[in-house]
Amino acid sequence: MIRLPGSSRRAFLAAGAAMGFAQMLPFGAQAAGGNYDAMLLACIDPRFPKLTLDHMSSRSLVGKYSQFNIAGAAIGAVAPKFNGWHQTFWDNLGASIQLHNIPAVIAINHRDCGAAKIAYGDAAVANRDAETATHRQSLLEFRAEVAKRFPKLRVELGLMDLNGKVESFS
Repeated sequence: MIRLPGSSRRAFLAAGAAMGFAQMLPFGAQAAGGNYDAMLLACIDPRFPKLTLDHMSSRSLVGKYSQFNIAGAAIGAVAPKFNGWHQTFWDNLGASIQLHNIPAVIAINHRDCGAAKIAYGDAAVANRDAETATHRQSLLEFRAEVAKRFPKLRVELGLMDLNGKVESFS
């Protein structure tokens, strides 16, 4: 076996992994900077990435938005229980504004959200009406916080059902 100076199995495997990852990137991806339509704030719940992508696709936004995922979506960005996470989200939104010139942020919470229970308690999501009120309140609080920090940014608010249907809040 011929061994090149400075080569190792680990370096070889890392190079192979990097080449494999590069092939998974979308062909023709745009540069990091540019003009995009929005930032999407969504939850980390594994049941919702496909439904969220389908929703964004139905709006012809695929490839036109940045995305930030945090437990609870808007709840994770505003609930006192998750205070330690807030600044990370706001810094990322600021970076997306700077890098992508986004004019809007789209926050999509979802039903049957574990983060809502953690943040506000079981009673806040005990039935559909309570759950809707809890999400509406957190989404409106999110909108108010965006208006304070980024007054020129348009805000869209939605609550996704388990079937992917999104109820909008104004």
